[in-house]
Amino acid sequence: MNCEYYQSGRCQSCQWLHKPYAEQLHDKQQQLERLLAPFAAEQIVAPVASAQQGFRYKAKMVVLGTLQQPVLGIVNAAGDSVDLSDCPLYPASFTAVFELCKAFIRRAGLTPYDIAARRGELKYILLSQSLHSGRFMLRFVLRSKNCLASVQKHLPWLLQQLPELEVCSVNLQPKPAALLEGDEEIVLTDKALLAEQLNQVPLYLTPQSFFQTQPVMAAALYQTAADWAEQLQQQQGRFSRIWDLFCGVGGFGLHLCSASQQLTGIEIAPAAIASAKCSASELGLTQVQFQALDSSAFASAAAAAPDLLVVNPPRRGLGKSLCQDISRLAPDWLLYSSCNAQSLAQDLDALADYKLLKVQLFDMFAHSSHYEVLTLLQRKNRS
Repeated sequence: MNCEYYQSGRCQSCQWLHKPYAEQLHDKQQQLERLLAPFAAEQIVAPVASAQQGFRYKAKMVVLGTLQQPVLGIVNAAGDSVDLSDCPLYPASFTAVFELCKAFIRRAGLTPYDIAARRGELKYILLSQSLHSGRFMLRFVLRSKNCLASVQKHLPWLLQQLPELEVCSVNLQPKPAALLEGDEEIVLTDKALLAEQLNQVPLYLTPQSFFQTQPVMAAALYQTAADWAEQLQQQQGRFSRIWDLFCGVGGFGLHLCSASQQLTGIEIAPAAIASAKCSASELGLTQVQFQALDSSAFASAAAAAPDLLVVNPPRRGLGKSLCQDISRLAPDWLLYSSCNAQSLAQDLDALADYKLLKVQLFDMFAHSSHYEVLTLLQRKNRS
């Protein structure tokens, strides 16, 4: 990927951009194999490569500059404001939307927030696009409600200029700190969900729900999990009960579950659970229960295990307590998707009752040291 921001030294966010892409992928695979070597995986599948540009369908832009000349991008290590409106990581469609956002900032009088001076209103612009429909979700992160009326007043102009805008909201983040968003979200459009579709599975994204930044790679990840589970069932018999912990909007569970299976999805965010329920209903799945609960608390209180447990924890991993509960419940099969191979290795060490069958790397974050890993584990000494 050719990036003038990286070459000029103004943005070094893609810290591995100096490496040819084949070398990046090789280095990630080598690191993963070293980390998981103690667990003697029966099969390490070849990594899934990423597109090298235009793959990020979610942008988090700091709003800098002035009201008349807003900047959407980052503050680099030298303290300079860098406008990344045409960053090559994003689809080409993002550039035009960012330019409309700048015009809207001027029109609505949304003064960029100055952290040092603690002045201004607009902190971030968060933009997502559906790969399936091309529609957008746009969020303005404001310090207070002072400019809310102005945003509402001028929103019809923005909707007219950008008819592809499906969902628009204001998030309130009053703290004088570099926090991305606050708890309160005010949806300004009639629709509050951005429809996505991966592998014929409908998914619905809300302003505050987590979703992968690269939908193409997310589709490959979900489909691989479904394929592994199907292969397993052909050999071992059908699963009656599936649990999906840290389920988000239901991506894994909805890919794995058939009409005859029971699916329980657990996610702490109520908005994500509402989205998952919407998808399950559209798919005609009736034996599905999505609940807005803490995954660790749910496992701790559970008395009986599912046939297949799916986990997709945050970067910190499962942790000792949840690993202990998984060992106590003793599901026969475990699909573990991780965005942090170091915490994955720690969890595998704690899950001593399980053997590692399959491992595959998905390069969700090209030009960086980060990646996603899917693993399949089997309980030892199954009865």
